[in-house]
Amino acid sequence: MGVEIKIEHLTKSFGKSLIWKDVSLTVPAGEICVMLGPSGTGKSVLLKTIIGLLKPDEGKVIIEGVDIASCPEKELYEIRKLFGVLFQDGAMFGSMNLYDNVAFPLREHTKKSESEIRNIVMEKMDLVGLLGAEDKLPGEISGGMRKRAGLARALVLDPEIVLFDEPDSGLDPVRTSFLNQLIIDLNAQIDATFLIVTHDINTARTVPDNIGLLYHKHLAMFGPREMLLSSEEPVVRQFLNAQRVGPIGMSEEKDADELEAEKDQELPPLPPIPLQQEPSSGIPRKSQRPPGQWCAENGVTPPPGSFAPNMSMAPGA
Repeated sequence: MGVEIKIEHLTKSFGKSLIWKDVSLTVPAGEICVMLGPSGTGKSVLLKTIIGLLKPDEGKVIIEGVDIASCPEKELYEIRKLFGVLFQDGAMFGSMNLYDNVAFPLREHTKKSESEIRNIVMEKMDLVGLLGAEDKLPGEISGGMRKRAGLARALVLDPEIVLFDEPDSGLDPVRTSFLNQLIIDLNAQIDATFLIVTHDINTARTVPDNIGLLYHKHLAMFGPREMLLSSEEPVVRQFLNAQRVGPIGMSEEKDADELEAEKDQELPPLPPIPLQQEPSSGIPRKSQRPPGQWCAENGVTPPPGSFAPNMSMAPGA
């Protein structure tokens, strides 16, 4: 079972440049969460702070009762063993074949025998659909295969938290769809806590249990998928429905003149909330909520056509 990530009043700057301020949220144990935001809003910085690669200026990141923002290096080293990370480009060692790339964390951090390592590596490569490709070099395979190899390596230490830094980056829509299904299936099998940074709106609308949105140096909203997909909050509505009308512009924020010109424009209706993607087995994940449950519990009427099977996303213009 995954573990909870509790973030309290987190602030991070680089020199005089404020990245985000007073960010607080709880990533529930065993659930899939997506973090969105316009480019440059510090999504990847947040992942690096969560794993302790960057220190925040203020605030806490509490995992298993330990604040990794202030704990001793030795304790941080032990906490990091709970993590697996899929980097944007897979971060493969170009001179090693896929087998040795996946085996690397086991050889570095455990005292397992080579026969034990082989069993684990082959199991994880089978899990991501790469059996038979273990002798290939990273330069000999497609970007999608490198992502899956990176995911196999992230899983070899049986992590309780898996961080995904833009897993869809550089992938076409078909391979992104396959990767999304793999993420769903893995969560169903290992019950780890997943946190995904992405720009892909279809992924955000169909994959996670919870969604967060970073905007203008703060966390605009974080909560259950249905809460954000039915939200009338301008920045959340605009981003999650890929609309032009709203506070986000080409350079992140629109100026006062642009917003004034838009104020009388009629917003397109919210698109229907799609069904959440299910595991290939058809058996719901432990953290998966019945369609419409959050809306019903909170007295929210979802957009017409929500939770219909086989629907595709059709965001407003």
